[in-house]
Amino acid sequence: MAARKAVESFSKLIEEVPRWGAMKPTGVSLRYMMEFGSKPNDKNLMIAAQFLHKELPIRIARRALELESLPYGLSETSAVLKVRDWYLDSFRDVRLFPEIRDSNDELAFTEMIKMIRLRHNHVVPTMALGVQQLKKDWGPNASLEELDEIHRLLDRFYLSRIGIRMLIGQHVALHDPDPQPGVVGQIHSKMSPMEAAEIASQDARAICYREYGSAPDVQIYGDPNFTFPYVPTHLHLMVFELVKNSLRAVQERYMSSEIDPVPVRIIVADGIEDVTIKISDEGGGIPRRGLPKLFSYLYSTAENNLNELFNGGANAGVTMAGYGYGIPISRLYARYFGGDLQILSMEGYGTDAYLHLSRLGDSQEPLA
Repeated sequence: MAARKAVESFSKLIEEVPRWGAMKPTGVSLRYMMEFGSKPNDKNLMIAAQFLHKELPIRIARRALELESLPYGLSETSAVLKVRDWYLDSFRDVRLFPEIRDSNDELAFTEMIKMIRLRHNHVVPTMALGVQQLKKDWGPNASLEELDEIHRLLDRFYLSRIGIRMLIGQHVALHDPDPQPGVVGQIHSKMSPMEAAEIASQDARAICYREYGSAPDVQIYGDPNFTFPYVPTHLHLMVFELVKNSLRAVQERYMSSEIDPVPVRIIVADGIEDVTIKISDEGGGIPRRGLPKLFSYLYSTAENNLNELFNGGANAGVTMAGYGYGIPISRLYARYFGGDLQILSMEGYGTDAYLHLSRLGDSQEPLA
């Protein structure tokens, strides 16, 4: 009897998804998050929790509805169905949470959304596996129109996911009782892009060493005293992916050569509107016809890795090849706060990646 009531209650709650999904989400900017979070007292934390209590069901419902109506049978793949269930479970959790009236409620709500964020940790690779399942059904016969539509849908889905995780992560991080100087939640008000690039490069070189037994050097140029407000974890992800790709290209080009590989070069430029990080390599470049594939979700070199992760494997870690999403996801992270990612290549020589980051911090997050 209790089990039947629970199922009926869940079914009734899920009927609310279309209504919440039709509501308009509210965008915030990096500057607003930083200014509001600069005083994480009980009153402000409760106001933030009350905002998330209303905002998260809207954003989660919109994605759940989208996952149920993806074209070309993508919604019916086992991987996408798994992701949809995660979103429905998270919608249920937020909607069932009672009104937030005091600090105890706020703390309980924070613990709940922390679990939601953990639940969604593997959304990107699981969706990648769903796309692979669709590709197998398509074979080589997919049209350009079909591919473009899938790309647009996934761009919108992943960009929204970044927003949801940023809102949750920022609120959770504001509870840190001993934050580092200049840190407001997940945002560092005086982040050094030189230092961030150095850490990301070290991590990328460690992966390269693990895969190949050696790694090209990385040289970083810029003003070591320059800082600006940004999210260090976002910048680390983007620079790590770009440097990892450059290291792989250089390593494989020089693997059979007696000549020492040319170092990967990172240049950090401080502009009036943008901070631009240029990552250059001499790894042989990419044919012009292959450049669009860099930003595609439909080209992957790590199918076995994805299957292991989907089935709960413990060895599905980071590889040099990744699962084909590093570059397109990095571009979305850049665009989330008003930046962008551009890649230029000279076949036979090397590749330059330009990571543009808005230093003004006043761009509203793109909403879908």
